[in-house]
Amino acid sequence: MRLAASGAALWLTGVALTGCGAVPGLSGDNEVTLRVVAADYGDNPQNSSAGYWKNLATAFEKDNPGVKVEVSVYSWSEVDAKVAAMVKAGKAPDIAQIGAYADYAEAGKLYTADELLSVKTEADFLAPLADAGKVRRVQYGMPFVASTRLLFYNTKLLGDAGIIPKDGSTPWQPKSWADVEAAAKKLKAANVPTPFALPLGREEAQAETMMWMLSGGGGYTDNEEAYAIDSAENVKTFEFLRDRMVGQGLTGPVEPGKLDRQAAFDAFTRGEVGMLNGHPTLLKQATGKGVKFGMVAMPTADGTDHSAMGVADWVMAFKNGHKKEAGKFLDQLYSAKNVTAFTNQYDLLPVTTSGYRAMEAANGGSSTQLRTFLTALPNSRLYPVGKKSWAGVSEDIKQNIGKAVQPGAQPAKVLEQIADSARKADGEK
Repeated sequence: MRLAASGAALWLTGVALTGCGAVPGLSGDNEVTLRVVAADYGDNPQNSSAGYWKNLATAFEKDNPGVKVEVSVYSWSEVDAKVAAMVKAGKAPDIAQIGAYADYAEAGKLYTADELLSVKTEADFLAPLADAGKVRRVQYGMPFVASTRLLFYNTKLLGDAGIIPKDGSTPWQPKSWADVEAAAKKLKAANVPTPFALPLGREEAQAETMMWMLSGGGGYTDNEEAYAIDSAENVKTFEFLRDRMVGQGLTGPVEPGKLDRQAAFDAFTRGEVGMLNGHPTLLKQATGKGVKFGMVAMPTADGTDHSAMGVADWVMAFKNGHKKEAGKFLDQLYSAKNVTAFTNQYDLLPVTTSGYRAMEAANGGSSTQLRTFLTALPNSRLYPVGKKSWAGVSEDIKQNIGKAVQPGAQPAKVLEQIADSARKADGEK
């Protein structure tokens, strides 16, 4: 849950980090260098993930003489492609923290989790997330952080538009898409620049797409886990978005296919967006800018309950001959101290049982708001990350799903093209 989990620092091209390391000229011939590639969850230079990884590398090197750790941190818009290019060039990193793992597992390039982790670490993963990290019942992908999604709304804008009381005494409680459409129309009439932000740009279109598909009773796969991207339910979902949201001018001045998630978040924190789907990172960003907001479960097509979307980002270790060293580093990465430090910094959800219990028990601050997200995590639906084709399918969605909501578009045709490519890539008939 990127969070395919999470923030994206578009300002960051790439930051290479090392811990303390050995003194030049004094290193022994047996020194091992672990190369780690990670995604950035910050939204500006001050809260970049680079600092977290630097501290982690420094502490690990101190406890493990003879092992050097080099970490490269990239924005979410490029980290998956960076790792793919490294692998293609025969220079795979030892450890990668990215959005998908199954294609590398299918190619036989990854160590299994039980080859790497201590029994204590492996057993601490939340069961649904550990299961999502498996290919043919063997775990290769280790969840890093998770998130679920809720619909955020600006309480001042909704109050000024007459959707809720101006004093905020009654929260907004939409149940169906009709409720969302009606509210968006009132926001438009009140001159809100973007009544409903619909980010279907390259950054995280696959997440926005899945949220709408699930709320429409569909999803990326059917009950047999075969691709069902072009299902009747999904087609109806995108016809609604094309006709009722985009077609009525309710999604703002930027074409959805060109609107990235972080740009939508930034606009929300500037008070320019009435509603948008968001993950826990938006809590801190909006609070930091003084925006008053509410959160509700994503309304559905007909007002009945459907599964919410969960997202996990993944850690994997490539077979570079450094299994022992990589395993020790991962055990440290998943220690309760380090898991809590990262999830607290970015208001994300823990992937371990110990972290889950700690967040449930926490009082005050963002922990109270995060519990709303946490409650949805155990029963949420994740991307089909166990499919070797998912990385390519996700990229196809990023490039093309925005076309489905353009005026005059044919959603059925766009979804069929994506689905046909997905089935072919996955070896489905």
